[in-house]
Amino acid sequence: MQVELDVQDYFFESFPEVAQASGYVDTITAATWEDWFGRWLEILESDLPPAPSYEICLRLTDDTEMQAINAQYRQQDKPTDVLSFAALEVDLPQNPELTAEPLYLGDIVVSINTAQRQANQQEHSLSTELAWLTAHGLLHLLGWDHPDEESLIAMLKQQVILLQAIGINININS
Repeated sequence: MQVELDVQDYFFESFPEVAQASGYVDTITAATWEDWFGRWLEILESDLPPAPSYEICLRLTDDTEMQAINAQYRQQDKPTDVLSFAALEVDLPQNPELTAEPLYLGDIVVSINTAQRQANQQEHSLSTELAWLTAHGLLHLLGWDHPDEESLIAMLKQQVILLQAIGINININS
């Protein structure tokens, strides 16, 4: 599965000293992100509209920017861990001539500050938490949601499958 990934690392670009001091530098390379998204999209192929390739934007940021985005789009004036902005909110026409370009799936925004706090609470690495949050965001881009406990459990189980595909084992029962 081919994916074009635009990784915007606002956190590292804006706070290189903080990033280095926290051990964040080179946590996950752009090539690793592309590999992970490619594997995840193969697993989620049944959730995807047909296209020759897919495009996703991943923005890694800090709590300040995340709070501003969360306030603007969700009217919640506080930081959060991950936000997704799906491009495929409506049914697309099934015209093969329209699929010559990569199909844009949407944007995923992750707060490194919140991810680090959650990684510490869960006693796993920042890389594991970033993979977890990004997989969650990807599922939202593809129409998954968790309005009730049953949906949340199904989504969390799918996240575990996605992480296992990239060699990360996580227990959602703890």
